[in-house]
Amino acid sequence: MIRVLDDAATLAAAAAADAAARIRKAIEQRGRARIVAATGASQIGFLDRLVREPQIAWDKVEMFHLDEYIGLSIDHPASFRKYLLERLIRPAGITRYHLLDGERDAEAICREVGTALQQEPVDVAFVGIGENGHLAFNDPPADFETEAPYLIVRLDERCRLQQVGEGWFAGLADVPETAISMSVRQILRADAIVCVVPDMRKAGAVRDSLEGPVDPMTPASILRRHPDVTIYLDRASASLLEAGHG
Repeated sequence: MIRVLDDAATLAAAAAADAAARIRKAIEQRGRARIVAATGASQIGFLDRLVREPQIAWDKVEMFHLDEYIGLSIDHPASFRKYLLERLIRPAGITRYHLLDGERDAEAICREVGTALQQEPVDVAFVGIGENGHLAFNDPPADFETEAPYLIVRLDERCRLQQVGEGWFAGLADVPETAISMSVRQILRADAIVCVVPDMRKAGAVRDSLEGPVDPMTPASILRRHPDVTIYLDRASASLLEAGHG
């Protein structure tokens, strides 16, 4: 399902309400919820609203995250561990979480966190879409086939330039070339996916992902194969879509 909201703030509120309802439902039905959280500039408004949603028993939530740079200190402004601690884990009061430590041996982290992730189903995954159409750090051409829960990936130049453009790094040379990423198939194993994509700079990737072929060259296009995905857009990010989305 595609929902187009008027602006980024309205989008964030709607996506947060949806995500909160799914978390509450999982806790009601099973006594706890397992979630996957995304990072990046596009998710800031959404997470800010989500941690303020009422009546979520965050102590019953177990969190995993999508990706992390290899070799980047947790103190670096671009660290996704730092991002999640400051914007989700601490504000919400989540006590069960699994962070991808890119300063340790990356293959060992993929195994350790991947093993924990696959113990039980994920109730809901929060994702975004990159300017190059990536899903997590699965840049084009993405691996649609691997069953591994986490991969070591090489970041393409457009992805790395996006990080500079968003202000996380001073220049391209400062952006790590490799990262740990949740695999495409693992993302699709979540029972539900809430995809948050504001901003005009994502319009081309949104169009290609939703109206082009389902193809590894546009990794986020694979979301169309999931039975329960809601893609939240604002007028800017939806601006290149054909009429009929609302």
